[in-house]
Amino acid sequence: MKCTTTLRLLLYMLLAGMNTSLLAQSLKVSDNKRYLIKEDGTPFFWLGDTAWELFHRLDREEATMYLEDRADKGFTVIQAVVLAELDGLNTPNPYGDSPLINNDPTQPNEAYFEHVDFIVDKAEDLGMYIGMLPTWGDKFNKRWGVGPEVFTPENARTYGEFLGERYKDKPIIWILGGDRIPEEEEDFAIIRAMAEGLANGDEDTHLMTYHPMGGRHSSEFFHEDEWLDFNMYQSGHGQKNTPNYEMTAHNYQLEPVKPNLDGEPNYEDHPINWKPENGWFDDADVRQAAYWSMLSGALGHTYGDHNIWQMWQEGREPISSARTPWKEAIDHPGSQQMEYMRQLFESRNFTELIPDPSLVVNAEGEDRHIAAARGSDFMMVYLPANSSVEVDAQKLSGKRINAWWFDPRTGDSVSLGKFKNNDSYTFRTPIATKDWVLVIDDANKAYTTPGEMLFGMNK
Repeated sequence: MKCTTTLRLLLYMLLAGMNTSLLAQSLKVSDNKRYLIKEDGTPFFWLGDTAWELFHRLDREEATMYLEDRADKGFTVIQAVVLAELDGLNTPNPYGDSPLINNDPTQPNEAYFEHVDFIVDKAEDLGMYIGMLPTWGDKFNKRWGVGPEVFTPENARTYGEFLGERYKDKPIIWILGGDRIPEEEEDFAIIRAMAEGLANGDEDTHLMTYHPMGGRHSSEFFHEDEWLDFNMYQSGHGQKNTPNYEMTAHNYQLEPVKPNLDGEPNYEDHPINWKPENGWFDDADVRQAAYWSMLSGALGHTYGDHNIWQMWQEGREPISSARTPWKEAIDHPGSQQMEYMRQLFESRNFTELIPDPSLVVNAEGEDRHIAAARGSDFMMVYLPANSSVEVDAQKLSGKRINAWWFDPRTGDSVSLGKFKNNDSYTFRTPIATKDWVLVIDDANKAYTTPGEMLFGMNK
């Protein structure tokens, strides 16, 4: 069911008894430590977008346009940075305001934060959470970028407490770091002090994670820290077919058990390895990264578009060969296809999923990774471009099974019929050169068609 933003909100308000404050429910880790849920126990599907420069570069009309588009496409988390990467301390926002007085983290500029407030409130009205980065990483570790480094452990704690108190009643997820790793002891001290300040300010009501540089994991540095509620890694933009499923699987095996996700995979319309002569990542690359990670144990997934993170438009210097104005890039096909992915997982009990490569007995065709996972009564297998796959569904409940092909490009499904659940079966993709998801259910559970949703997405 396709819903406009307005219809989505009306449906949500009806279901919530007209109490829009429910949109701001705090999130928590599920009992199995693999996923996120809301306070009322409702599963939460993280479908993120990297809008790093949202607070810094967009005015209120533009921010509203962007957020309404993302809500309409089913996004649930908007990842944005308060002290932004692109000279965020010294180049003011569209209203002429910089975030800090004298670049002092203990002296926030009220006018700047009123603009941040507007965007946070608008996202809340639309049923989305802000994955808020207090700062980009160059403000504590200027390995590259603009900087300057302005943080100490002392002012990081003060700044964190300010943010935590200001947004304690808002739908926020804290994301520390910002494309950097801690390298010196002071870097570790700054991050931990900021986390402490955030928790003190918001009375420990919001989840926290850490966004590292490309190819790295938050778990490398903070996995055993109590403030780190779930792990985030960045698979990045360096090559085609980056095996992000290995990164998800790495974190999945760690103790203590914590949820994890790819917080920055390859961006749609990004030059491969930052070189246009290598070609550009497209929607197929975006889909592959998403399904690979999800079926390897991720709590959700973050999408990104190279033009949107920087809010590029004519007249602005393009970072790393950005070529499409952001108001056009919001309609790139990958972002719409992320909605189909969310619909697919939410049409099943996705918080029960367990990665299980043994479900695949054999496959013919291209040799890229096939990702497979199962719940107690359903399974999903992602084929990047294979022509056929032999699967064993006998780990599922039920004597009979339903099988479907789900098209991740369109959100449509093709029924393959019912089968006895006492043998392995081989299924051939409708189009061998395209990616598909094989969905198999216990026939007695009466699941809907894969991807079919009863109500609007952001509810």
